[in-house]
Amino acid sequence: MPMTIAEKILARASGKKEVKPDEIVVANIDIAMSHENADMARKSFLEIGVEKVWDPNKIVIIFDHRIPAESEKTATTHKAVREFVKAQGIPNFFDVGRGGICHQILPDHGYAWPGAVLVGTDSHTTTHGAFGAFATGIGATEMAGVWTEGKLWFKVPHTIRVEINGKLREDVSAKDVILYVIGKLSADGANYKAVEFCGTSVENMSVASRMVLTNLSMEMGAKVAFTPIDEKVKDYLAGRNVKGSPDWGLKADNGAHYERHLVIDAEKEISEPQVACPHAVDNVKPLSTLGKVKINQGVLGSCTNGRLEDLEVAARILQGKKIHPECRLIIIPASQEIYLEALEKKYIETFLRAGAIVNPPGCGPCLGIHQGVIAAGENCVSSTNRNFQGRMGSKDSNLYLASPAVVAASAITGYICFPKEIGGCEGEKKLSDAKMEA
Repeated sequence: MPMTIAEKILARASGKKEVKPDEIVVANIDIAMSHENADMARKSFLEIGVEKVWDPNKIVIIFDHRIPAESEKTATTHKAVREFVKAQGIPNFFDVGRGGICHQILPDHGYAWPGAVLVGTDSHTTTHGAFGAFATGIGATEMAGVWTEGKLWFKVPHTIRVEINGKLREDVSAKDVILYVIGKLSADGANYKAVEFCGTSVENMSVASRMVLTNLSMEMGAKVAFTPIDEKVKDYLAGRNVKGSPDWGLKADNGAHYERHLVIDAEKEISEPQVACPHAVDNVKPLSTLGKVKINQGVLGSCTNGRLEDLEVAARILQGKKIHPECRLIIIPASQEIYLEALEKKYIETFLRAGAIVNPPGCGPCLGIHQGVIAAGENCVSSTNRNFQGRMGSKDSNLYLASPAVVAASAITGYICFPKEIGGCEGEKKLSDAKMEA
């Protein structure tokens, strides 16, 4: 029977020749990731009464949500997890200042690969489908079970194929593409479904851009999401000490069954930047329809858009310019490695001279805890992944989701705007000149 990517991975992981949608399987887990909520999994694990985790080498724990600790309570949680990691002999631990956002650290350190079954106590674990992994978020209690047995049951998901073709317009990025798709399918349009992205638009994207597609697929309910497994993925993972055996030939079979096949002409349908307006990720509108929305803050970062290419776009736009006096811009690299690269390329200097603040790698204001929450009556445009009411602070604030380019440009004008409004091309030239001089 022809199978989709999700079906192939679950068949292998459960020791079956083939599986079909809605079938229940018990799959072996290749990688189990947690961040600070490892403390909740730790407590459930101790209640089970097993002395040692099933395989410490397959467990990855990364502090990223509340770093540095913003309260005594968080500091106590960090301490408890550190002690657990030491007691269990878990070698794959990324403490404060030694890693970054979990969904950046996993692929960059070889914990995600084609054919892997990867679970994480974070909803945006779907990100790792950009590397061909069956990657999905689970709860802390489920994770305690994984730590105990190394297995987890799944219902084999139906698959939606999203084919995106055409050359993206100048101001349109992967963020705009996935916001458009979410707006089209709705917030529950892919509930417990696998999503396979394909088409020339996706093939031409960088791996970092494909990660944006798989990351935000969760916001339309996807269980897992995949982009093509090709030479770009192979090149990205080369030299990263991949922990498993990649299936470089992994792809859906000809004749595999899809619940739905959505075809999008990106050049025609996504003619301008897209913005998710308050208070739902699927409340997506073309930027030109918004009017002049004043903003008090811009946020550039998160597991969605904190990679080097995102910082490069912002640096091009901000070069030689200043943040609007009534606006703040917070920039957060996704990892220590990306932070260092941005330093070398002088992006960080560009941000600071423009009047932005650069936070340490982590989730920061995305979850509304610290490092940039917003007050009642304030508007924020962000490159993050959720704009639910109260997500980034006050329930009486408004959060808009947009691409890094729109965030950077808007911070200059003080309202949500097109990047071309503030001369992004000129900024690009100045940045190139600066690199040559350096």
